[in-house]
Amino acid sequence: MFETLSQGFSAALEKLTKQGVLSEDEISTALREVRSALLEADVSLDITKRFIKSVGEKARGQAVTKSVTPGQQVIKIVHDELIKVLEGTSETSNALKIDNPPATILMVGLQGSGKTTTSAKLALRLQSKEKKKVLMASLDTRRPAAMEQLEILGKSNSIDTLPIVKNQSAQQITSRAIQQASLGGYDVIILDSAGRMQIDDELMKEIETIKDLSNPNETLLIADGLTGQEAVNVASAFNDRLNISGVVLTRMDGDGRGGAALSMVSTIGRSIKFIGTGEKVEALEEFHPDRIARRILGMGDIVSLVEKASETLEAEKAERSMRRFQKGLFNMNDLKSQLEQMQKMGGLKSLMGMMPGMGKLTKNLDDKSLDDSVIRRQIALIQSMTKKERASPNLLQASRKRRIALGAGVEVPELNKLIKMHRQMSDMMKRMGKMGGKGMLKSFMEQMSGKKDAPTSSLPDVQMLQKQFGSKLPTNLAGLNFKK
Repeated sequence: MFETLSQGFSAALEKLTKQGVLSEDEISTALREVRSALLEADVSLDITKRFIKSVGEKARGQAVTKSVTPGQQVIKIVHDELIKVLEGTSETSNALKIDNPPATILMVGLQGSGKTTTSAKLALRLQSKEKKKVLMASLDTRRPAAMEQLEILGKSNSIDTLPIVKNQSAQQITSRAIQQASLGGYDVIILDSAGRMQIDDELMKEIETIKDLSNPNETLLIADGLTGQEAVNVASAFNDRLNISGVVLTRMDGDGRGGAALSMVSTIGRSIKFIGTGEKVEALEEFHPDRIARRILGMGDIVSLVEKASETLEAEKAERSMRRFQKGLFNMNDLKSQLEQMQKMGGLKSLMGMMPGMGKLTKNLDDKSLDDSVIRRQIALIQSMTKKERASPNLLQASRKRRIALGAGVEVPELNKLIKMHRQMSDMMKRMGKMGGKGMLKSFMEQMSGKKDAPTSSLPDVQMLQKQFGSKLPTNLAGLNFKK
């Protein structure tokens, strides 16, 4: 997510942090590089000009020129300006207005933008996290099997869907959904409308009628993050006709640019509510401008990382792991649990983007290293071991290695990498115990398991760990091979 933008900003601003005093030429050069990064990432020219002008004026001010760390001050200015751009001009917050049941959410957008999948993602999020009783209804009477698709998604995720009645209009389905929600005691109705072009006046009039009929609490535009600047044009047209309340950007896991997010928010003045970060129905994240700004600038996003972990990590299991780690115990079963946890949290690429300092390290990775298939193969290797071998990895000699590798369908060298990674992580756990790291480890595990009142100040930082453990810190986690 935002790789192109992040790399461009990093290259432009990295030079500034190394300077004790910033000259006019150095600031101008950095701003030109930032400008190029924004344009390359599909940010509109108008928004780019405004951003560069605002940053330039502040970067040349006394707060920077008289600062002890002028480079850091410029980065802070860029960070603050990014947040302003990502927040937009709307006074509405990111939170959904669904307090008065049955609250209605109308999903609109182009065909193929991911409305149906996003409807299921949002319903699951509301149902599992906010404990809302949700009813989904498909209004798509045009696309073949569109209603059946939503029904299947509902059944597979235990979400109620409005029974399909053939030959009903979108307006009739809307009325039936509202009635069913009132009678069934539902908290939220999600109306999945048919995809339509913003230039198709007839279809736009239809969705206007549906909006008037349903009087939705939220009208969300579902926009494909891969469409670049065209997404801005789509958003403007839909907002003019429907007065949308927010945006959901889909396929952001595959978007290397991300400029559409900045341009869209600034152009229509509506906040981005959520971003789709994968194909799985759980892959929907709240959009936080401050966190996204930190990711773009390579500062990481520890808050989101902890939130993801707390959602997937069972408190009881975390407690057991903590007690083992404090004793320096870390076998192949523990490693398998860690790898499975990484999968649940969105995979390698997602996690590394949220870890401070790791954004720069990813530049030194082979392209294949961020492929989550690496994790799957490592889990397969551990599953190919006997219980005794998992508990005592020191038993893994040549003949056993050949059997395990054959069972997992990989080569022995890949198993050797896994063993090396386990050895490094085990050594790190022992060192943390010896060096007084129990408190830090306990705090970290409490945070990860979502324990209330757990202090965040003692969460381990990547740079701190590297400084504390030096070369002993595992640099090949999950098969990541850093180039020298």
